[in-house]
Amino acid sequence: MGPGLPTPDWRDLLEILLIAAVLYRVLRFLVGTRALQIVLGVLLLAGVYVAAFLLRLSTITYLLGVIFTYGAFAAIVVFQPELRSALARLGQARILRLFRDGPADGAGEAIAESLERLARTGTGAILAVEREVGLEEYVGTGTPMRAALSSDLVATVFSPYSPLHDGALLVRGTEIIGAACILPLSQQPLADRSLGTRHRAALGLSEETDALVFVVSEETSTVSLAVGGRLHRALGPDRIRQALAGRLPGDTTASHPVPQTR
Repeated sequence: MGPGLPTPDWRDLLEILLIAAVLYRVLRFLVGTRALQIVLGVLLLAGVYVAAFLLRLSTITYLLGVIFTYGAFAAIVVFQPELRSALARLGQARILRLFRDGPADGAGEAIAESLERLARTGTGAILAVEREVGLEEYVGTGTPMRAALSSDLVATVFSPYSPLHDGALLVRGTEIIGAACILPLSQQPLADRSLGTRHRAALGLSEETDALVFVVSEETSTVSLAVGGRLHRALGPDRIRQALAGRLPGDTTASHPVPQTR
């Protein structure tokens, strides 16, 4: 009588749980992105490769082998935005926050007042509030600043006659660190054709960082918020303050509030 089936110990169970958790996170990340369709295509090619190997179709096996050999390098180029976003989100993991200093005091009320003021006047604007992931690399695309945040200054920057109005305003704590900054455009398909470049830029930044990116539409005079790759539209004053306090439903990124100034 042969030996019985091996009995898994706690290490095997731990490995299974870790692998399952990683696969779950990868699938969660892929859902809704172009990477999912590409992965399905790769799996289909892998199935064809296995079938060709079993049927001894040497030419097809050789060609698919070459594709898989050099496909890894092509995938790095094709998936560059997704890989960058994934690494940024990894840096947002809760366990890694233990090694970071807490965020500086923000200016939640000043930001909310600025957005309401811009919406009342129908002034188009993008305002990004830094959280865990730094926005320093985007400061260089515009005009660096070191100015105390106030609603008057924000309104002045986004005035149509200001040379800094065309671009994003970046806020860190109680300070404006950049104006007229260029943000990466999202590649997500937008069902609503009324959403323009400002909304795509806001989504693009929210896909690569955990920033709160507010957009004021000059066409509809409404405030939207991009966070975690999702767009929350037509935010009223209460919802804006909830977002700045880290209480916006559906915000799965680092929920650090922006404290209110007195």
